[in-house]
Amino acid sequence: MIRDVLLHPHPLLTRRAEPATDPDRVVADLLDTMRSFGHCVGIAAPQIGESVRVAVVDCTGHRKAPDAHGELILVNPVIVAAEGSEVGREGCLSIPELTANVRRATAIAVEAEGVRVEAEGFEARVLQHEIDHLDGLLFLDRVESLEADVFRRMRR
Repeated sequence: MIRDVLLHPHPLLTRRAEPATDPDRVVADLLDTMRSFGHCVGIAAPQIGESVRVAVVDCTGHRKAPDAHGELILVNPVIVAAEGSEVGREGCLSIPELTANVRRATAIAVEAEGVRVEAEGFEARVLQHEIDHLDGLLFLDRVESLEADVFRRMRR
């Protein structure tokens, strides 16, 4: 079922999510909601009103992620390794009017229930962004300068 996406400053978006004990309850809704946007490459459970540590990511076909791992369902994910550093532009369904320059690791390893993923570049950025949602962080929390690094989203 496609769910409404919570918008900043909803308080659930800034709360650390609880470990997921019944992830199947939200996975299908996360996938349906992510797919409904067409351009979306990831979404986390808190964004649809569920304070559990579940996120889905799918960078398949994205021009910035030619070697993407496909659809990833992340239950209780943890970043276990990170290296490199790069600033890149990010947006978020929960803050639809803004984008920002955010510094992230360029390569990471993530362990979640039943999966280990090693990702680089754009896919690594997406994974970090979604895991941040599970920790109650938004991309605005990671910008170096609110004046210099945050931009109004350009409409197509």
